[in-house]
Amino acid sequence: MAQGIQPGQTVAISAGSRGIANIAEIIKAACDHIKTLDALPLIIPAMGSHGGGTAEGQREIIESYGITEEFTGAEIRASMETVIIDETPQGIPVHFDKHASEADHVIVCGRIKAHTGFVGEIESGLHKMMLIGLGKHEGAKIYHRAILDYSFGQIVRSVGRQVLKQCSIVAGVALVENSYDETARIAAVSPEEFEEREKELLVLAKDWMPRLLLSEVDLLLID
Repeated sequence: MAQGIQPGQTVAISAGSRGIANIAEIIKAACDHIKTLDALPLIIPAMGSHGGGTAEGQREIIESYGITEEFTGAEIRASMETVIIDETPQGIPVHFDKHASEADHVIVCGRIKAHTGFVGEIESGLHKMMLIGLGKHEGAKIYHRAILDYSFGQIVRSVGRQVLKQCSIVAGVALVENSYDETARIAAVSPEEFEEREKELLVLAKDWMPRLLLSEVDLLLID
């Protein structure tokens, strides 16, 4: 990452709405690292339509997690405005946060975990952050409608590839939690490795999910 970021450049860092362990400290660490490169970190609330679908609501959410300008030493730029940076081979327009699109570089920070509604090699994580988080409300609406015609996997890969191609993604910060919802692994991911690394980390995240430590159980139900 240090090789791609030059002094004086701006680096947008995504901050989502899910309750991620130690997220304020992780975002601050990313901001601190950017400053060591003499570059300017910017924090972008990235959460689709959460926070009532308003910039103020999304800012309030990340601030409630401790991600404040005072703590991180970085400006928060909250907006629901997007730009269409391209379209997928299926003809799906790709929305991206306007402030993030104007930055010299973007760091995508997200937790890798199982999705509650879809199963595949890529579920919740860096790709979903690029689609729904940084796609804001407009992107979320389009991708949720597209699921009627295409699989979640098709949408994730096709939109993710266009974002990686067009939006100056310099790195990913992938977070994996253990069965106690604690930070278990933090992985720095280069843009060209997003897809493969997310697959690997999802396997790990699922392996670390809480489960009954029994191979066989007899259950008696009495009404």
